[in-house]
Amino acid sequence: MERPFDSKVKSEDELLNLQLEGLKWTVKHAYSGSWAYRKKLDEAKVKPEDIRTLDDLKRLPFTTTKDLQEGYPFPLLSVPLRDVIRIHASSGTTGKRKVICYTRKDVEDWADMFARCYAYAGCTKEDRIQIAVGYGVWTAGWGFQNGCERFGAMAIPIGPGNIDMQCQFLQDFESTVLCCTASMGLLMAEEIDKRGLRGKIKLKKIIFGSERSSDAMRKKISELSGVPYDELYDIPGMTELYGPGTGLDCKYHRGIHYWADYYILEILDPETLEPVKPGEVGEMVVTTLRKEAVPLIRYRTRDLTRIIPEKCPCGSLMPMHDRILGRSDDMFIFRGVNIYPSHIDEILSKIKEVGSEYQIHLERKEDGKDYMTIKVERAQDVRSSPEMDSLIIKKIGEDIKNQIMVSCDIEIVDYGSLPRSERKTKRVFDKRDLN
Repeated sequence: MERPFDSKVKSEDELLNLQLEGLKWTVKHAYSGSWAYRKKLDEAKVKPEDIRTLDDLKRLPFTTTKDLQEGYPFPLLSVPLRDVIRIHASSGTTGKRKVICYTRKDVEDWADMFARCYAYAGCTKEDRIQIAVGYGVWTAGWGFQNGCERFGAMAIPIGPGNIDMQCQFLQDFESTVLCCTASMGLLMAEEIDKRGLRGKIKLKKIIFGSERSSDAMRKKISELSGVPYDELYDIPGMTELYGPGTGLDCKYHRGIHYWADYYILEILDPETLEPVKPGEVGEMVVTTLRKEAVPLIRYRTRDLTRIIPEKCPCGSLMPMHDRILGRSDDMFIFRGVNIYPSHIDEILSKIKEVGSEYQIHLERKEDGKDYMTIKVERAQDVRSSPEMDSLIIKKIGEDIKNQIMVSCDIEIVDYGSLPRSERKTKRVFDKRDLN
């Protein structure tokens, strides 16, 4: 299937050759342009000329968030500052933001990648794309905007929040595509339903960025908004790797096609840093192939996913990874068990009597033991009664005990009572360190 802005490579061999040439260029470029990378590579006893095959990737040292924070304000910069035309930043855990510089070519490559995302989602130049993500120093708004303009569709750059204006724009401008976080998508879907707009607006696709969405949340968004479930798309991305737009699931939703002609993806065990077996979950580690200002060499993203080895029916040569399942640093330890929020998310998504919104509360009581309480909403069409709540609590408790091997308290709350967010929704509230 021919798509605008698709990769020019026509075979897997061509893709591998492109990756090898890109890897050689990146290592040479980083070594000659960045004192930080030169120091890392020298300590690893690797010179640019040592990179002869893709298998030599494993010889290269890792890069982490710490490298970006310690190099503030222009970390890992590999070109002269006069060649930088833009910066973007994301928040850092130590108070310093992760600042990434962009050359003109970086910005153009990013726009091309994002335009490819719109194409894979089945968008056309006739679409009107309402962009409801944050603008400013963040990459989100600029990424969706530049990609939309490069693709050639109409961009409606409204940003997040302002629900009244969002709904008005959906009606007045007849927006056909909405770009937002999954949390914002749920908020908008509930408003569309509440205001009786379903069937009166032209919205036909929603593209989610920046946040993992559960199956239950996606089903609820589809049901309330009237957008078909198959027209909900996930778009991954991080500031360090250009921003959003580094991949997207196509209409078959078999996995997220990632742009392997722009970066190499490794899936490694976050503890051993060795490759996991095919199909197993591990940490995404990325190496860019043509990024000029701040190239990435084996950058540990902390995002967890798995490679999907089968071919997609769409015919794309671009390989696939699963939706982002969580982050390795999102894991919390409860009574000796390592738990990712996505574990609980997956369990709740399979229970039809509960909604998509939940919270995990952790606390340490006077007896010195840790306790976990999961607050979860009833599904919208489930009546409130002690008998029904008791059945739901029993089901959730048993499933968590059987699958995660821990016991917890369950609190059932009314549909719509947990807070909605225009950005990312906070799920875990760990009060143990405060006691």
